[in-house]
Amino acid sequence: VQLQASGGGLVQAGGSLRLSCVVSESSFSRYALGWFRQAPGKDREFVAAISWSGGNTDYAPSVKGRFTISKDSAKNTVYLQMNSLIPEDTANYSCGADFTFGGNYYTTSAKTYEYWGQGTQVTVSS
Repeated sequence: VQLQASGGGLVQAGGSLRLSCVVSESSFSRYALGWFRQAPGKDREFVAAISWSGGNTDYAPSVKGRFTISKDSAKNTVYLQMNSLIPEDTANYSCGADFTFGGNYYTTSAKTYEYWGQGTQVTVSS
């Protein structure tokens, strides 16, 4: 299983970016997907998650209302639309896939994600 994250970059505060995570896996597999971020000198933190069905999503309080996670099952791709970016959003963003359950399952714990992408850097200037 391979995950490929992309879409990061440098943006001014108040701007937007859309991250993508492509999962190279059989369409018969079922997985939840989460986005996490890590800033220099800080622990990795949960950002957003979406269930296999797409019916359940969750967000960290710091991004709720500004970020939106979605998926295109036909493309095995999950997106993270990030609006109203602030300098505190600056971090390396990575996506993880959790194959524990399908359906409406998701988790906010990084420990349960078995596979990770390489990360994409997001830098928000003030």
